[in-house]
Amino acid sequence: MNIIIFGPPGAGKGTQAKYLLKKFNGFQISTGDMLRDEITKDSEIGKRIINNMNDGKFVNDEIVNKLIENCIFDPEKKNKLIFDGYPRSLSQAKNLDFLLESSDQKIDYIFFLNVDKDTIIKRIEKRKIIEKRSDDDLNTILKRYDTYMETTKPVLDFYSKNPNFHEIDGSLKIDEITRKIETFINV
Repeated sequence: MNIIIFGPPGAGKGTQAKYLLKKFNGFQISTGDMLRDEITKDSEIGKRIINNMNDGKFVNDEIVNKLIENCIFDPEKKNKLIFDGYPRSLSQAKNLDFLLESSDQKIDYIFFLNVDKDTIIKRIEKRKIIEKRSDDDLNTILKRYDTYMETTKPVLDFYSKNPNFHEIDGSLKIDEITRKIETFINV
């Protein structure tokens, strides 16, 4: 089973993806984690990534798509992928469809965690204290939120026509969101 969970920064994608990993013995494909890993390695890609992130921009599709391709074509991960925050743009969504089709896979469920800006601010402030993530600067997050909402509108339009697309109120408590996701998967 392949699942997409997307929503703005701080929507709870990672939390829900971790739950689904345990439940379905899958592999979390978190572009955020992949990108942070490249930054930690201090690679050339990592340096390009940090410049984009610090400016509140998304990392260019070419970098992200290559990282995703490696995961999709890993035979151990076939039909066990939980995409956390990917795709973020229409070109990424189309690329994902192409890669999945090329590897004889499909997306079984798409969950959009819809959360307003005020809730995101509260969550990011809390996460910044607990997780000490360097990319959780409030001004950067607000830029990323606005960029996300602008860039993701075409992705929402692209996926919302799909019968396995489900929009969930991401401002609910974690366990309430989990139960909503379960109702769709266990139908």
